Amino acid sequence: MSCVVYKLGDDVSTDTLYPGRFMATVLPSETVQYAFADDGEFNARLQKKEIAPGSVITAGSNFGCGSSREQAASCLAGYGLVILAKSFARIFLQNAVNLGLKTLAVPDLEAEPGDELEIRNDRVINRRTGKEFPVLPLPPARQAVVDAGGLIPYTKKRLLEKAVSSH
Repeated sequence: MSCVVYKLGDDVSTDTLYPGRFMATVLPSETVQYAFADDGEFNARLQKKEIAPGSVITAGSNFGCGSSREQAASCLAGYGLVILAKSFARIFLQNAVNLGLKTLAVPDLEAEPGDELEIRNDRVINRRTGKEFPVLPLPPARQAVVDAGGLIPYTKKRLLEKAVSSH
């Protein structure tokens, strides 16, 4: 079970996720401190580790629009958050895949902060309402990258597999 900890609307910009004034910080180990920096209360809860890994942020359509900054995905991945949105901006989604950030497109999702969600590969079940919502799956190649923890771990795994099979 995963708990919804934050709900956003449509067209959530990368500036909301990771404000541009922090662009000089690029290391994933440092970007986390600036996640939702302009929402002092939520940012403080993240930094105090009051929000457990696996917690859910929900949003409407076009999540992650705006700048192509990778930090917008890395700051969320650093907390182990799960992002459920009706749809994602193309570049944000690719950055999320590359960094192993769990994102699911759930076009009909209905959930409020505090709701417990059962997240499956093909659907999300809201335990409060009993409603089920279909998930638009990632293509298998992209899902394999997310499952491996991102593009770098995925590539390392593939290279090791190739080295072992060639001996």
